[in-house]
Amino acid sequence: MNPFKAFVIDQDENRKVVGGMRTMSADQLDAGEVTIRVHYSSINYKDALAATGAGKIIRRFPCVGGIDLCGEVVDSADARFRPGDKVIATSFDIGVAHHGGYAEYARVPAGWVVPLPAGLDLFEAMALGTAGFTAALGIVRMEDNGLAPANGPVVVTGATGGVGALAIDMLAQLGYHVVALTGKDAEADYLKMLGAAEILPRSSIDFDKVRPLEAARWAGAVDNVGGQILHWVLATMKQAGTVASIGNAASFNVDTTVFPLILRGVSLLGVDSGYMGFPTRQRVWERLATDLKPRHLAAITRTIDFDALPGAFDDFIHGRVKGRTVVRIGA
Repeated sequence: MNPFKAFVIDQDENRKVVGGMRTMSADQLDAGEVTIRVHYSSINYKDALAATGAGKIIRRFPCVGGIDLCGEVVDSADARFRPGDKVIATSFDIGVAHHGGYAEYARVPAGWVVPLPAGLDLFEAMALGTAGFTAALGIVRMEDNGLAPANGPVVVTGATGGVGALAIDMLAQLGYHVVALTGKDAEADYLKMLGAAEILPRSSIDFDKVRPLEAARWAGAVDNVGGQILHWVLATMKQAGTVASIGNAASFNVDTTVFPLILRGVSLLGVDSGYMGFPTRQRVWERLATDLKPRHLAAITRTIDFDALPGAFDDFIHGRVKGRTVVRIGA
């Protein structure tokens, strides 16, 4: 394996987080049974926080960034994988405490690797990435808890983000009546293109005046936001409704009551895509290759070259990106 290019996140002499392109060798890769020639990675909000130091994401320095990667196996000490196999690796410690996907090669534990399922190519796998896996895991968990299209509408908060947009597309093609809650009124046509049946402007709700129980509206909810919005979601759930708590874009705090839980039987489901293991991880990726594969994946995905990566993070930090961004590493 020749020396290769990687985007490495480190600290300078003042302990400021800095990131940039470096040349690495195979002996600098972390331990693991599977070595992968990376074809694609992606940019998630978490990646931008890590690369810029805007969030305390990185748990060791230096670290190759990128929480998502896919490509071809070049070497494996695990009998489940052979050279030439196409694989996906996302989450776990990748890109935060273990060298990640922003490199031409990666080495990871075999327990973090998923065979590319039939029905997906490598580009589509990274167009989905952690965002797609998270959205799908939330839907699967809600279905396992009894959610079905006949139960009633599903609201998606943070609708224009990567997870929100993919959740809308997935839910709509499964036959759900999807309502998109958004603070970006100008994106209404975009959300309807994804499959949202209704657009609910965030400005139409006074979140400071939400009561413990409001009129029951939703059979299900995918919440990417937390804070006051999650309180409102819980207060407006139908009897036996189910909520997938996926993100904290607004706040990690929730000031709410137990009334929706004990008076309406609402279920609040935590969605941890980072460390969800097998067989659930494999099951979700197989759903992403079949009935949960978004119909509009190409339309909401842009591709950048590896060399453009360092200049891409600022738009994520300042909320100027919608949909998904794939990074072409070695394809």
